[in-house]
Amino acid sequence: MNHKQTGSSFLQLEDGTIFHGTTPFEGTTCLGEVVFNTSHTGYQEILTDPSYYRQIVVFTAPHIGNVGINKEDYESEKVQVAGVVVRALVNKPRNWRAESDLGSWLKNAGVPVITGVDTRAVTLHIREYGAMRAGIFSGKTTESEALKQVKESPEMAGSDLATIVSCSTKYAFSTSELVERWHPTFENGDGLHVAVLDFGVKSSILRELVRRGCKVTVLPATTEANDIIASEFDGVLVSNGPGDPAAVKRGIETVKSLLVSKMPMFGICLGHQLIALAAGLKTFKLPFGHRGANHPVQHLKDKTVEISSQNHGFAVQSECISKDWCVTHLNLNDGTVEGLEHTSQSVFTIQYHPEANPGPHDGQFYFDRFISEMRHA
Repeated sequence: MNHKQTGSSFLQLEDGTIFHGTTPFEGTTCLGEVVFNTSHTGYQEILTDPSYYRQIVVFTAPHIGNVGINKEDYESEKVQVAGVVVRALVNKPRNWRAESDLGSWLKNAGVPVITGVDTRAVTLHIREYGAMRAGIFSGKTTESEALKQVKESPEMAGSDLATIVSCSTKYAFSTSELVERWHPTFENGDGLHVAVLDFGVKSSILRELVRRGCKVTVLPATTEANDIIASEFDGVLVSNGPGDPAAVKRGIETVKSLLVSKMPMFGICLGHQLIALAAGLKTFKLPFGHRGANHPVQHLKDKTVEISSQNHGFAVQSECISKDWCVTHLNLNDGTVEGLEHTSQSVFTIQYHPEANPGPHDGQFYFDRFISEMRHA
């Protein structure tokens, strides 16, 4: 299938499907897993989220770039996505916080963007055939050569990307005055010291801890459990991140040892999956993943519904839940597991992103719960 349209770039999918468009700048190509995000706002947070590492993001909203780019809304130090696919790229942002337009920002980062694409058609194709390997190429590349490169690129399943995006050395995290203007503090953490195992952590997660009065130390994904236990942290947050959770072998072993130590733990997104794997549960790859800011999740205990921001391509198998764990949340769209809780330890997990950014704040109280678990451990 060839959805042709006049232009100098094209999106080549692994199954041979091609979508043509244009590019605001020449000379850049990319390879990655093509996925779609249904959020209408928050494109900067999405593009700098390490969970999107080595992915080509298709935005379903027709206009992307309306509010430009600013330094305060980064979720990491750089653009993390492999490439960007949009219907229309806004070159003249209209927002008083804008410091750059989206196209120039992506060009400076060396990240290819293709515009003029029927993103609805791309999304429908991914929904029907699943997320798959893909690439953005200039018109100078032949379609046969593009398909060859795509098929030779690594698959997401089996890829340990979390270790790649993790920090190389530990560091203490603190917020800047600029950030605190938009995220006022309310100190209820009483100086509790939290270790954050960084598998691709978003800045927003760290801010939620700091603004609650916690002392935060971010640790590389390769940190040994003995070092964490010996440092006498009050609790461990196992962060979000990219790739296949089952491939993060060293991280799983670390979390397994932390479970034995009975330290309070909170897992978010990939962290939820790593804790599940460390507990002997299993994960699987979703057909096209959950990526958007309006996914309904039900809390099974009180039957309330939380509208959530999500970004994951893998999930925990519900069939393998053991007697030591209970499922606390389910996705109301497809019934997949969205939360776990240990029956006798201060360990719980959330599959979605309670920190939002972008998205609703329905789940931010889970950070308060984590503080409570640490305080009473």
